[in-house]
Amino acid sequence: MDLAINPFSSGTRLRDMIRAIRACKTAAEERAVVRRECAAIRAAISEGDQDYRHRNMAKLMFIHMLGYPTHFGQMECLKLIAAAGFPEKRIGYLGLMLLLDERQEVLMLVTNSLKQDLNHSNQFIVGLALCALGNICSAEMARDLSPEVERLLQSREPNTKKKAALCSIRIVRKVPDLAENFMGSAVSLLKEKHHGVLISAVQLCAELCKASKEALEYLRKNCLDGLVRILRDVSNSSYAPEYDIAGITDPFLHIRVLKLMRILGQGDADCSEFVNDILAQVATKTESNKNAGNAILYECVETIMGIEATSGLRVLAINILGRFLSNRDNNIRYVALNMLMKAMEVDTQAVQRHRATILECVKDADVSIRKRALELVYLLVNDANAKSLTKELVDYLEVSDQDFKDDLTAKICSIVEKFSQDKLWYLDQMFKVLSLAGNYVKDDVWHALIVLISNASELQGYSVRSLYKALLACGEQESLVRVAVWCIGEYGEMLVNNVGMLDIEEPITVTESDAVDAVEVSLKRYSADVTTRAMCLVSLLKLSSRFPPTSERIKEIVAQNKGNTVLELQQRSIEFNSIIQRHQSIKSSLLERMPVIDEASYLAKRAASTQATISSDKLAAAATPGSSLKLPNGVAKPPPAPLADLLDLSSDDAPATTSAPTTAPNDFLQDLLGIGLTDTSTAGGAPSASTDILMDLLSIGSSPVQNGPPTVSNFSLPGQAETKVAPVTPQVVDLLDGLSSSTSLSDENTAYPPITAFQSAALKITFNFKKQSGKPQETTIHASFTNLTSNTFTDFIFQAAVPKFIQLRLDPASSNTLPASGNDSVTQSLSVTNNQHGQKPLAMRIRITYKVNGEDRLEQGQINNFPAGL
Repeated sequence: MDLAINPFSSGTRLRDMIRAIRACKTAAEERAVVRRECAAIRAAISEGDQDYRHRNMAKLMFIHMLGYPTHFGQMECLKLIAAAGFPEKRIGYLGLMLLLDERQEVLMLVTNSLKQDLNHSNQFIVGLALCALGNICSAEMARDLSPEVERLLQSREPNTKKKAALCSIRIVRKVPDLAENFMGSAVSLLKEKHHGVLISAVQLCAELCKASKEALEYLRKNCLDGLVRILRDVSNSSYAPEYDIAGITDPFLHIRVLKLMRILGQGDADCSEFVNDILAQVATKTESNKNAGNAILYECVETIMGIEATSGLRVLAINILGRFLSNRDNNIRYVALNMLMKAMEVDTQAVQRHRATILECVKDADVSIRKRALELVYLLVNDANAKSLTKELVDYLEVSDQDFKDDLTAKICSIVEKFSQDKLWYLDQMFKVLSLAGNYVKDDVWHALIVLISNASELQGYSVRSLYKALLACGEQESLVRVAVWCIGEYGEMLVNNVGMLDIEEPITVTESDAVDAVEVSLKRYSADVTTRAMCLVSLLKLSSRFPPTSERIKEIVAQNKGNTVLELQQRSIEFNSIIQRHQSIKSSLLERMPVIDEASYLAKRAASTQATISSDKLAAAATPGSSLKLPNGVAKPPPAPLADLLDLSSDDAPATTSAPTTAPNDFLQDLLGIGLTDTSTAGGAPSASTDILMDLLSIGSSPVQNGPPTVSNFSLPGQAETKVAPVTPQVVDLLDGLSSSTSLSDENTAYPPITAFQSAALKITFNFKKQSGKPQETTIHASFTNLTSNTFTDFIFQAAVPKFIQLRLDPASSNTLPASGNDSVTQSLSVTNNQHGQKPLAMRIRITYKVNGEDRLEQGQINNFPAGL
């Protein structure tokens, strides 16, 4: 009767409460129902209601799962656990696992109840206790109750053994020192027939191996026989419905045993040899047309790759992965590609046999598979297959998705540069890439291509003809346009006269007007890109010198940009038009072909520019490049100099000497260490490597009005040195069509006296300074190194570090050998930009390393005597 009146009394059934909660239409209504039910449960707890205690706890657990606080029911859990009946204990232990965790202090009160239940005669109550202990066991509980759990591992009941083994895993994780107590029991459990016990035992063995080296060695000696027997029995067993999954007998046990074998065989040749035969049996007998079988095969491959397996077994494993690549399931193909990347470190030749299948995966519809396959193909490339793989990738580049072209282009360019066997092949592949995906080619790639063309005199005619044809066919590819117009400007006469024809070429007819047309079209097409338009203007200016009959037409094209809103293009148009119209006497020498660009110098400048921007929290140490890499034509190039710890004053390698100049003030040291300074690294900072070189060599960003004789650097292109050419006539040349040029030819700032920057008993360093007009914050320092001893210094490297408000770039030294007795000196240039010019003076920390008769020497010091105004 009461139940009908009060649906939320302590006697309400769980299902009725759930129904009432689910009937709520708003969160507020639900909270009201839960509040009333919790109030009823509290009242029943305070009244000591024995009949519905377990029902109240079940409702409380449901409320807990909804996210409402239920801490007031924790003590009820302990009371239910202490009850004699199984239903009460079951609800009590379930509530204990849900409402409590190992951090709760009240958990200490349940230890005694757990101990009693672990020794109970009823196996189901023992199972409840083991399950609870395995879920919430703390380190203290593990030490207190581990003897009972160890005893239960010898129980006659399979269920008890299984739960005791799982509980033991929790104990070993909490207290690794207890691992030795379970080693013998774990090995004995591997002899059981019940698969649940076996899986638990194998997991326990794996946990013991992770917890203790002694346990690992013990299990290597005592459990391998049992594991091989288990795997053989499961593989050869007949159909058993209780363990069958899609025709495969207990794949879970298969996988657990294989994982344990991998742990035991890793780094141990004897164990690996012992399990080789059974692994080969599993790999050959397991069906691969079912997902459960594929899971076993994958784990088998993992194990073979993780142990000291024989070469034949590894080939078998890689062949399994090759079959995976033909599977229609994307997940299987993806894990196969991942595993093949690991296998590359073990057996590259075996992976190479599946090259064709891997290449097909590059064309897969799934983007994750495409990217993983492309990374694997990149690892597969070597000198023998570079040409064939590159051809496949280039062919696919034409039809690949736009989103994938970026990664694919970067990989192709890297492969071509790394594995080019001759210059002609390199040029052909790069021209194809520029034609198909020129918009995705990075700046440093086409810069390097220009450097190579300038050095390959025998291929310059072929290059300009190939690029001209590509420009007509694929004029929308930006990088292709830049390289093509540069080559047409430099080698236009080779294009028109078919100079340097190769046997593989067919003659083409190109008139002077056609060459100008190609550049003019590019100039108009890329109206929004300043760099491309600037390069087109330079190319047209050079063509006016190479093809005199086209001068008037070129002058008209160039003059169209006189009113351009972009100052860079406006200035170039005005100056170039003046050269064509009024300065014929200097045009031929001014616009002669660029000198050959030295690859090593170009790449050294790129490497130095990369280090020009100093991190706001670290000092960048610039060093003279040492080891060499190879360009496509075999010319050595220095890599970026490694960062050096220039503040390591505790070095014991060699005696450190300090410089003779004045002692460093405290504020400099604070600046050098970045203490108390605001971050100024972005203000006036140097641009990235590629952008810096490009802007520098194109003179983009220079002062809008430049009086004085024109220089080749005004018209140079990416990758070319800034070599100045003196004018033929001594008069001041007016490039701005009548604008005043009253300033002198050179506007140098006040001369700065040279200083002795560093001097010790062995070495003297002298600094000379030079500034550019209009750039007071920039200083070029020419360092001269003199050897004061009678021994020659070899492997000479000069390094420097500056505070973070200063930016530093070092050019390569003239030599890394310093002759004895001051007979000759080594020179090196430093470019310094003081972003706080006029507020803080220059300061520098230097470090010099060299060898004397094969013995390493180190000298370091601090320079604070820079002239004022730098």
